Amino acid sequence: MDILKKLFSLNEKKAFITGGYKGIGLEIAQTYAAVGADVVLAARNLSGCQDAAKFIVGKYGVKAVAKSMDVHDSKAVNSVVKEVMDEFGKIDILVNSAGVSGSEKPVLEMTDEDLDDVMDVDFRGTFLVSRAVAKEMVKHQSGKIINIASLAGKIATSNMSGYCASKAAVVHLTRVMALEFMRYNIQVNVLCPGYFLTEFNRDFFESEVGKRVIKKNIPLNRVGKLEELQSTALYLATCPSYMTGAEIYIDGGHGIV
Repeated sequence: MDILKKLFSLNEKKAFITGGYKGIGLEIAQTYAAVGADVVLAARNLSGCQDAAKFIVGKYGVKAVAKSMDVHDSKAVNSVVKEVMDEFGKIDILVNSAGVSGSEKPVLEMTDEDLDDVMDVDFRGTFLVSRAVAKEMVKHQSGKIINIASLAGKIATSNMSGYCASKAAVVHLTRVMALEFMRYNIQVNVLCPGYFLTEFNRDFFESEVGKRVIKKNIPLNRVGKLEELQSTALYLATCPSYMTGAEIYIDGGHGIV
């Protein structure tokens, strides 16, 4: 057990997680709290963050705080990061989990607003939050930045041009930040999930159409369970300094067919 604590304990670490009140973000927040990290949950839905923070405090006994933040508003991002620094003194881990899927339309039917909606959150939000937090990590000469992209950043999906493009941009942004930040002992990696079951897509994947999608695309013939992201998310928060700019796909084999 000593080696496990040495490698994977997050005691005294501070994790900042965007979109941390639901789905992948909440799963990662709970994973980090379970091994000792204090967590900040930031999203536009303040009440959702507050409920999630209260649950985490009660279950894991760590400090968890909720922040209202629009990730694509630069002033709001900078203000919240300053508040977190004033309260915690540091941010050891950043998880950029806030995201939207955008409008499911063919390119010829996409409006400017459709494109802006998904790019503003998925790409611009990741950039702005990373920039603000990285400035603080530089002062401490250490940090882990974990971007949440998607298998859609690697493979094309019809009627999802904005989402696919935004996630591909996040993957490439990860590479650039990894190069720029390595001199400050900041590792930047990207987690790219495939289809995972959440409260928002459960009805679809349990429908006949959803089952056909699974059968056609996923060699394992099932969608992922959120808990199957835990070990990888924990590894990325504790990975060695020699690992940076990496892309990790968890997709049931979807990306190899």
